[in-house]
Amino acid sequence: MGLGGVGMVNLFVNGEGMRGGRVHPTIAGYPFLGEVRTAARYRFYSVRDEFPALQVAEDGGAEIAGELYDVPLDVIAERFLPAEPPELELTVVELSDGSYALAVALRAGESGWHREITEYGGWRAYRE
Repeated sequence: MGLGGVGMVNLFVNGEGMRGGRVHPTIAGYPFLGEVRTAARYRFYSVRDEFPALQVAEDGGAEIAGELYDVPLDVIAERFLPAEPPELELTVVELSDGSYALAVALRAGESGWHREITEYGGWRAYRE
């Protein structure tokens, strides 16, 4: 049973959840709050060249581009997360303005298997 608008939270997406991505339909009906960037404390990876993944940087890191949506928690749990790849898990990320949002990020221990693309600063820039 859905909560219908109750429990709305900010959801940061940086790959297939963005407009035009294959996961976007799971959140497309909810308010788009704008294009945003993470704080400069993340590394960014391409997983099998199919989707991107954030990970908190042990050192360094960069701002990563994405989009912010206002989405009910039940939609995140019941529709968005099941559409995400198993290499990703729900977390909280810091945005460049110092606020926080829910997001999916690379599971711990996964970074050694994937191509780092931090220097591109975002999935769209990497795909171009």
